[in-house]
Amino acid sequence: MKIAIIGTGYVGLVTGTCFAEVGLDVTCIDVDRQKIENLNRGLVPIYEPGLEELVLKNIQAERLKFHTDLASCLDGMETVFIAVGTPPGEDGSADLKYVLEVAATIGANMRKYLLIVTKSTVPVGTASKVRETVQRELDRRGVHLAFDVASNPEFLKEGAAVRDFMYPERVVLGVESEKAENILKRLYHPFLLNNFPVIFMDVASAEMTKYAANAMLATRISFMNDMANLCEIVGADINMIRKGIGSDSRIGQKFLYAGCGYGGSCFPKDVKALIKTAKDNGYTMHVIEAVEKVNENQKSILFHKLSGYYRGDLKGKTVALWGLSFKPETDDMREAPSLALIEQLTAAGISVRAYDPVAMEEAGKYISVPVVYCKDKYEAAIDADAVMLVTEWTDFRMPSWPVVKKTLKHPLVIDGRNIYDKNELAENGLIYLGIGRK
Repeated sequence: MKIAIIGTGYVGLVTGTCFAEVGLDVTCIDVDRQKIENLNRGLVPIYEPGLEELVLKNIQAERLKFHTDLASCLDGMETVFIAVGTPPGEDGSADLKYVLEVAATIGANMRKYLLIVTKSTVPVGTASKVRETVQRELDRRGVHLAFDVASNPEFLKEGAAVRDFMYPERVVLGVESEKAENILKRLYHPFLLNNFPVIFMDVASAEMTKYAANAMLATRISFMNDMANLCEIVGADINMIRKGIGSDSRIGQKFLYAGCGYGGSCFPKDVKALIKTAKDNGYTMHVIEAVEKVNENQKSILFHKLSGYYRGDLKGKTVALWGLSFKPETDDMREAPSLALIEQLTAAGISVRAYDPVAMEEAGKYISVPVVYCKDKYEAAIDADAVMLVTEWTDFRMPSWPVVKKTLKHPLVIDGRNIYDKNELAENGLIYLGIGRK
């Protein structure tokens, strides 16, 4: 079975590579010629554990190919996945420009039936716009060809995307015809054989499922951050509360960690898009709007802790940042809390020394203010007035506290992810500040 994946960003590249791994003949297409040339040489543009090995393996097996020209690749395809970017507009809406450009190209060049599947995260009603765009191009050509549009939202966690695709908790498929359903059943046959949940539904519900899932997870994060801030005021410990409520089977343990805010390419963008979709339809998402507000405020929590400790006397201080990416096991800097923090620190006259195991090169594309990038966590801490843990990489979990104490100018550690034992730090002569902890 031959399929095409349009877009070789995070979602498209992982999707295409993993489909090739289960035996499909996959062509990934992107307009970025340099990226395609690099991919054909096995050079992967993103950091994702296990992905590079699978790309090389499937290129060598001739199941995975990369191309720049969608029109020339359509004839041999039965299914085309649209996995291009949908960047947020200033009003929070998802920009469908690239999705609809692909749809127009398909309509202008298809010569037989195609199943067109939206894999990009898109608001409800996008499949209808894709259908209208394809049909308009067919009408312009004066040809009559059948086609279907389906929705197959992705649920890939950065840092675990390959595993998430190969061993999914669920596969959501929105279809509008029996033919489309049968094609997707064949496509996902390996997953059905392994009894992974493959859920068929209408297209609009599939489109909404992705947003609902991310909004729910973002809500749990902001709820815990809100609770953590109250805990500090009343003298409670958010870590104890997490254990207490997480033992309730109706709540569970996951996504109950307080911290310095969520980031990445999904949660911020999808929360904003869901709010905008509601407004466009005359409805207000009161809970989700509060989720976004709490998260924006939480991105300032580490700066406020530092400022409070030094009573506002910050100019000329030096701070070591441990971690830059929005989460571990990825170099993704999109909406990373570190970006807001660095702006706040430098605006207050603070020098920033930073170390991240993977994301420093990528961070340079997002950070315009002076930052000293260091070779490891200890170098970052040299003569610093505080260490701030921003991203909970494994490399930061068990530092040598005596070395940190000796390296720092002032023994202050601000734990933005609540991963350290405050008693252990105290035993090593370090001052500890966490999120929502006594």
